Amino acid sequence: MKTIEVLGPGCNNCQRLEKNAREAVAMAGVEAEVVKVTDYGKIRGYGIMSTPGLVIDGKVVSYGRVPSAGDIAVWLSE
Repeated sequence: MKTIEVLGPGCNNCQRLEKNAREAVAMAGVEAEVVKVTDYGKIRGYGIMSTPGLVIDGKVVSYGRVPSAGDIAVWLSE
């Protein structure tokens, strides 16, 4: 099972990213848990300077933008 973390305080972009991540899980047909991370200390621990951020299995794959569900599905399939 993959772990997807959506990093951000809960702004509109963060909410859109969470929605896209959940759609991507369905598109990719993988088993994954989507977790929202709002703790600034943990977000800083990933070294990103702008939110929203997206982490898949501990690896930062995107930050500062909202990737499409299709892009996220590709990352999940890798």
